[in-house]
Order: sequence, then structure tokens, then C-alpha cells
Amino acid sequence: MATKNGIVKKTPLKEFDNVRRNGLIAIKLKSGDALCSVKKIADGDEIMLATKNGQSIRFSERDVRQMGRTASGIRGIKIKKGDEVVQMEVIKKNQDKKDFLLVLTENGYGKKTLLSEYKTQGRGGSGVKIAHITAKTGPLVKIEIIAGKDDLIVISKKGQVIRTKLNDIPKLGRDTQGVKIMKMKVGDSVASATCVEKEQEE
Repeated sequence: MATKNGIVKKTPLKEFDNVRRNGLIAIKLKSGDALCSVKKIADGDEIMLATKNGQSIRFSERDVRQMGRTASGIRGIKIKKGDEVVQMEVIKKNQDKKDFLLVLTENGYGKKTLLSEYKTQGRGGSGVKIAHITAKTGPLVKIEIIAGKDDLIVISKKGQVIRTKLNDIPKLGRDTQGVKIMKMKVGDSVASATCVEKEQEE
């Protein structure tokens, strides 16, 4: 689990075997914090956290000890004032270093960056740039490892949708803003996005 204030927590799935009808506490949150991302991990995987202002950190899941459901967690990334974590991604133990990470911003700018550009660090630091965020791009809203995926689908808050081939999105370095992938009307912005495999031919 990851929270907007940069806290991470690892809890065994067996602790959620018997979930009551009214639910269970999964994490104890401090005042002003909120859960933003949950992922399933395995031994030897790595964690990547990304913030809305374009910072990221990559560290081993072994840096996060197992905790019970009611624990608060520990710091995964040091958050600067006005920033917050927007997403967590899992880099598998056997992930190809030549695989790409998709980065997408609120105003529809995107890019692909090699995973190898994000070096593994110790948990709890400030991390490195994942994107050059400006007023034009808007804050970062989405990251996703795109191995085995073919297309990107983006939906805006006002209900517009586009589907574009991932091969058409440029390969750029970490500290770049990307290119315009989706044109936004005034007052609109990216609400959600996902990468999908090419549909099977009938």
C-alpha cells in the first residue's frame, strides 16, 4: 500500500482472508493522509512511487518489513511541500531492463522512458525526476509499465476518450515533459488511463 504522503506498507494477503461484511482496517492513516495505491507484490520485486510534481523513487520490497493490518507503515519517499504521491507501480523481479514506463500528465502529455533510467535507491529518499512538470503539462496522474501492452486508452473528466498505439508515443528521458497525446477542451483534464493488449482477431 502507498499513501499520498509517501508512506508505504506491506501486509501478508492471509490477513485479509476473512473480511467481514462491514470491512476491515487495512492501514492506520495519520491525519491529512489518504491511501492512493495498492498492488500485489512478490519476493524480490521492486516498488516505484511517483508524485504529482514529477518525483519518483525505486526501491526493493525487502526494504519494507511486513506489518499487520492496523499498522501505519513507514516512509517510502520524502515528500516536498505541495507535493503528493499519485501512484505506485511494481517492477517484477524478472522484469526486462529494456521495458518502458509510461508517464502521463493531467493535460494529456505523455512519454515512454526506459526502466533502466530509474536506478534502485534506498527507501525514504527524495528520489529522482520522472517528468518535467509545467503549467502546460499539468501534474502527473499516471505511470504504468507497458511490457506486453499495445494500446493506451485515455478518458477525460468530461467523458472524452482516445485510443492510441503505444508505439506512436515517443521514447524520452526522465527529465522531459513528453508530447501531447490527447487534446483537451477548456476546463477538461485526464481522469483515467490504462494500457491494453491488442484485441484477438476473430
